[in-house]
Parts: sequence; C-alpha cells; structure tokens
Amino acid sequence: MTLFDLALKNMRRNMRSYALYFGSVLFSIVIYFTFVTLKYSDDISALADSSLKVQGIMSASSVVLLIFVAMFIIYANSFFIKKRKKEIGLYSLLGVRKKQIGFLLFFENIVLGILSLAIGIMLGFLLSKGLLTILVRLMGLDAVASFTLSSEAMLNTTVVFMIVFLFTSLQGYRVIYQFKLIELFYADKKGESLPRAKWLATIAGITLLIFGYWLALQDLMTSKMWAMLGIATPIVIIIATVAGTYLLFHSVLVFVLTKLKNNERWAWRGLNLLSVSQLLYRIRGNAKTLTTIAVLSATTITAGGAVYGLYYNTGEQTQHYLPNTFMWEGEAARISSQDVVYDETINAKQSELDIAGVTYRYTFIDNDTYNKLAKLQKREQLTVHNGEAIMLDPYYDERFSTNFTGQQLTIGKVVVKVKSFRTESILNADIVAQVIVVSARDYQALEVNDSAYQLIGMSDEKKQVATSNDLQQQLGDSYLSSFPASYKASMESLGSLLFVGSFLGLVFLVATGSIIYFKIMTEAEEDRGKYEILHKIGVGHKEMSKTIRMQIGFIFAAPLVMGILHSAFALSAFSGLMGTNIIVPVIIWMGVYVGIYAVIGCQAHKQFSHNLQWRQIK
Repeated sequence: MTLFDLALKNMRRNMRSYALYFGSVLFSIVIYFTFVTLKYSDDISALADSSLKVQGIMSASSVVLLIFVAMFIIYANSFFIKKRKKEIGLYSLLGVRKKQIGFLLFFENIVLGILSLAIGIMLGFLLSKGLLTILVRLMGLDAVASFTLSSEAMLNTTVVFMIVFLFTSLQGYRVIYQFKLIELFYADKKGESLPRAKWLATIAGITLLIFGYWLALQDLMTSKMWAMLGIATPIVIIIATVAGTYLLFHSVLVFVLTKLKNNERWAWRGLNLLSVSQLLYRIRGNAKTLTTIAVLSATTITAGGAVYGLYYNTGEQTQHYLPNTFMWEGEAARISSQDVVYDETINAKQSELDIAGVTYRYTFIDNDTYNKLAKLQKREQLTVHNGEAIMLDPYYDERFSTNFTGQQLTIGKVVVKVKSFRTESILNADIVAQVIVVSARDYQALEVNDSAYQLIGMSDEKKQVATSNDLQQQLGDSYLSSFPASYKASMESLGSLLFVGSFLGLVFLVATGSIIYFKIMTEAEEDRGKYEILHKIGVGHKEMSKTIRMQIGFIFAAPLVMGILHSAFALSAFSGLMGTNIIVPVIIWMGVYVGIYAVIGCQAHKQFSHNLQWRQIK
C-alpha cells in the first residue's frame, strides 16, 4: 500500500471528523469564487453606472474574505493535527520515518484541498446566477443574470487557495519534527493554561465593559469624554471592550462558575458538579478563542445590522427629504405617463436671514400654497396668521441645529414670530433646503422676486427612473430633484454593501461556529473515559445527554451573547448618530444570525453524543 493509498484510506475513515471542516472550506471557496466572478462579470460591466462601484466592492471584499478564510483554515488544520498526534506517534513507533509521515499528511491535505476547490468552483459556477440575481435585486436594478464561468476567476481562486492549502500541508512537518514521541502520545492530555480567577481581574473586566458601553453611548457632539479623547475615542472603546471581554471569559465567568461549584445545594443536584467542572476547564482554557469569536460576532452583527438598517429605511429616508417625485426650478416640461398624480407650478421666494449673527438662506411659501401641496401629499393642513411663521427643516438635528420656535424673524419690512418648528418638508430639500411658511399677506410683503418651481407627484415613484432620465434630457443643464434617481443611487450603494456584508457575515459565522465545533469534538475524545466511568456507576444516558447539552449550549451561547450585547450598544450609538430607527432590521439580522448559530450548536451536540457512542459503553 502506497502513502497515497493510505492517505485516501485515512480520509475515508475520518470523513465524519472532516465533514464540517470540509464544508466550511467549501462554503468559503464558493463565496470567494462568486465574488471574483462578479468582479469579472459581463452582466455587471453592462451596468455602466454601477459596474465600477460593484467591482471595487467585490475586489476589496475578496481580499478581506481571503485573509479571514486563510486564518480559519490554518487554525482549523491545527486542531486536526493536534487530534491526530497520537496517530502520528503510533506511525513513528512502528518505524515509519518522519519524512514519510510528513508526506502522508501532505497528501491528505492536498487531496482535501483539490477536492474542495473542484467542488467549490463547480458549485460557485452553478450558484453564480442565483447570487448575481440576489445582488441585482438588492440594488434595485432591472437586469437579467446569466451563467458565467470566468477563466480569470477560476485561475485566481485556484492559485490563492492552493497557496493556503500548501501552507497548511507543511504544518504537519512542524508537528513531526518539533515534538518527541512521548509528547505525541500524550497530546490529548495537554490542555491550555488554567489561570485562576482573581478579584482584581474580575472587577477590571466588568469595569472595562461598563466603561466601553458607556463611552459608546455618549453623544458625539456633547460628550466631554469624546472631546477630550478626540479621534482616539473609537480605539479606546474597542480596546476597553475587547480587554473586558477577555477578562470576562478569563476571570469573571470563572469566578461565577467557581461560586456555583462551591454551592453544595446546587452542585450536588444531578450532574451539576460535573457540568460546572467541565465548563470551568473549557472557559479557562479557551478564553482567547471565545474572546476572538465574541469580537468577530460583534463586528459581523454590527456591520451587517448597520448596513441592513440603512437599506431597510432607504425608501422612507428618501421620501423624507424628497416628498415630490420630481421638482425643478424653471419652465414646465412634458411628461407622457398615466402615473402622474399631480403636476403643479408654485411660486416661492428666497431670502437671507441674519439670526444671532449667523446668516441663513430660507425659502418662503404662503399658507395657501402649503395647504394645496399638503392635500396632494396627504399631510396635515396648517393655519398661519399674519405675523406668524412655521419653519420646516428636514435636516434638523437637535445636536447640530437650532430650534427657532418663539423667535422673531425680520425679513426686510416683514417681522414674523416662529409659531412652531417641524422636522419635515413639503418641497424637495435638495433644491430649497429649509422652508418658512407665512401668511398670504406677509408673503406678498416680502421684497423678494418670486421663482417658479415645478412639482410632479407620480404613483410607483420608485419605478420612474426612465421618466427621470427623459426629464433630465429635456431640462439640459438645469438641476432636477428626482426621487427615483436618488432612491436608485442609494439602493445600488447599500444593496451591494448588504450583499457583501451578508455573505461575508455568513462566512464569519460558519467559520467561528466551526472553531467551537472543532474544539468540542476534540474535547469529546478526551471526555470519553469520564462518561464511561459515569455509565458504569449507574448514570443514565438521559442525565449524561442533559449535562452535555448544557455544556455545549453554554460554550456556544457565551460568545454569541457577548457578541450580541456588544453589537446592541454599537448599533444603538450608530442609530443615534444617524438619527434613524433601525430596531426592526437589527432584530431580523440578529435573529438570522442566532438561528444559523443554533443549527451549528445542535449539530455539535448531536456529533458529540455520537462520538461518545453510548450504545457501545458497557
């Protein structure tokens, strides 16, 4: 039997152990190949307005994905090498030379890599049309995706992943030549260091987390701490949160679990003592890994939740600033469409105001004009008496803007008092910005010339891009405020970012979940003897399954809960900064993330129980 035959036999024998690793690598290759394919896609290139933007995003994302996947593959491969140290030691004991053992591991990893590459590229080709269709739909584009097998994408994917697999294949040589025979046989007995939980570290961990959360929620414009730290504030928040997370797993949870272990009434109930003892070992030994997973989860949820929140509110935000489908200054233009709801010409005046030493430029309309438009837009009617004014400012933010309610405004010979202040607009804000509504008499008294504005409202305004293009051709160099054009631009930018963020997030999620899975599977082999002893002294399968479920659930839930908690504070700060409500999209995003994580956790419990082989324990 040749070494190559032995490598294939080992792979078939260990296929169950390799399954998740192979699946994670395969998934990563599919996504990477898809991103590179989209970069070279003729369908994307045909979208002249979006091609450069999408190709740039895909290029940057493929680099990020490659770095992360390479780190994940190297990390996962080290787990399998550790798991097989006893097997390697046995080969050495039987007289197999180290060079031959190295070639055996090299063949196994290269075969696995070539197999995953071949299947990954094939699946990527088959899925490219579907993924491109998702991208096109997210961007709100009217295009039909086609199957694309790009030779550039194939070459790119093959080269970069073969380099990664070559590097991981050489990892086996380090194990063979670095460790002595006795160390290889007892590799499964050697755990990570078990630091003690100390009061100082426990208090420091809690304090750092509270400080990081508190600083993240401080108002950017009014916080003295932000003013003192300046641009270094986000770095301080990240350092405090990461350090606090590490200390949480290293000491805080260890402290809590130790207290539970010392509580006799709780510890001696069922297998609680065994469960908490096992958790103590795993939390202590895996503090760095759990911290990394928690931080990656927080980053993924925060980035994805922020982009999805903006994408989810794109239509509402665009409508807020552009209440009319089209608006421009000047003469009317012809629109041949049955979707026109209203086509109005209004007069408005613009004047500069000096308020508290600051010069502002406002657009004035009379009360009748406002109410006419409000009726068409299904808004509340207003009543403005002589000497009164209502200010409309869709850009208003209490942190940056001034509320002029109750103040007197002097415009030439006209003096009005601001009756109320509204954070909305009846006109498109990119043309007129802030609007002041006054009575008909006060409007006529303004010593400023009128300007004519054309306002058009249409049904299905998101789909009126063709009409927008036709209007812009008629207007020439004149500026056209267009709801469909603005909405389309936002959808293209945020849609491509959401596509990238979603699939990168899935890769991160699968990879981090797999890392915990690998650790649990490794520890299952180490714990087999303990459960055999429990079975022999009369502990039933149901009780053992319960304690396994509790331990695995805790290991999976701890970094996930911390990641969600971190992202909740980060997204709360982001929502306040952007002035938009993203609760619904964030809950949806977190729900999907938790659901996928739960599937991996359930699979880990199932595999753990299978590895212990309850029916064979006698």
